[in-house]
Parts: sequence; structure tokens; C-alpha cells
Amino acid sequence: MQFRDRREAGRALAEKLTGRREDGRLPDPVVLALPRGGVPVADEIARALGAPLDVVVARKIGAPFQPELGVGAVAGDAPPVYDPVLLGQLRLSERDLAPTAEREQAELRRREEVYRRGRGPLDLAGRSAVLVDDGVATGSTARAALRAVRQAGPVHTVLAAPVCSREALEQLSGDADEIVCVYVPPAFGAVGFWYEDFPQLSDDEVLDILHVTK
Repeated sequence: MQFRDRREAGRALAEKLTGRREDGRLPDPVVLALPRGGVPVADEIARALGAPLDVVVARKIGAPFQPELGVGAVAGDAPPVYDPVLLGQLRLSERDLAPTAEREQAELRRREEVYRRGRGPLDLAGRSAVLVDDGVATGSTARAALRAVRQAGPVHTVLAAPVCSREALEQLSGDADEIVCVYVPPAFGAVGFWYEDFPQLSDDEVLDILHVTK
């Protein structure tokens, strides 16, 4: 199974979520996108639900000797989330990664300012929070984002993605009240494999979707 693009994936995911809204399982929803790839997916869902759209910026914390290897992540004002198994295998401590975490937190703040232009985050207290990405492979950034979202006091938290790995579903089962995926393949690989068209998005494209004045 492959989605044509993120917009088509968002519409497929929206079909699964609109039923929950109609039967009362998703009261007063707010849709939260993980930039950049999750934004067009989330935009389709927000339109279908008639819900406001916002972003939750999460940043991967890479191993010092291999930055592309994510050993943790950070989002919002929540403390960093680390993979204890990976830390043990790589003989790394949270103290070893503190400088990297600080750099990623600084970049997180910069991106929040770019995407919000001084506007504060939407109030989630007493509402349903639907966190959206274009795919969930390992779940490290999703876990950090969910922790930040839950600190804002929603009554119900949903992680939604068009495609999810089985491993991520198992690992994240306790981090959200509900996880909604369109497709869970037997072997995952990379998120981009499940899309025919999977371009990198620019900040300007994200701002256009969010209707933020540049």
C-alpha cells in the first residue's frame, strides 16, 4: 500500500477520525502537527473535523558520533525523552547527551517562533488533542511530543499517522489514550517508502498551510 502524497494520506486518516468525532469520542478537538511533514496531513484532518490547527515542534537527539541515529527527542517544555535500551547499547548517559539536547532545544524554540510568529500555543485544557505526523517509525519524537501535549491538560490524547510500524505502536501504547493508523505494514523501513510523492517541505510551505503571515 502506498499513498499518492501527504494530502491523500491525510484524507484517509481523517475518515477514521471523523467517526470518532461524530459519536462523541473526540470532543472539542484540536489538531496538532509535527512539522514539517505532518503539517499537510494534519491540515486535511483539521478541515474534516472543523478543528483548529497548530504545531508541536519536536527535535531528535542524535548520538554524538552518529547524529542521524536518534537516541532521544525533545518537545515543548518537557524534559528530553531517551531510549534507555539504545543508551545502554551505546554506553551513553543523559549527561553525555546534554550538550546535544541543549542545541536541539534552542533549534526547537527557533522553529516555534518561525511557525507561530509570536503567537502562543492553542489552549488544550479540557479538549481532545490529535497529534499528527506523516508516519511513525521508531516513535521517539512522537513520545516526546505526546509528553509535551499531555502537560497542557487535554481530556483525550490521540496519536494519528497514516502509516506506523508495529514496534512504535507497542512502544507508544502507554503514551496516548488512542493511536490511529491507516496502515501498519509487516515490515516498515522508512516513512517515505509508503508515499509515491514525498518531497521535503520548506518553512514557507508550512507557513502557507498554517496561514501565518511571513
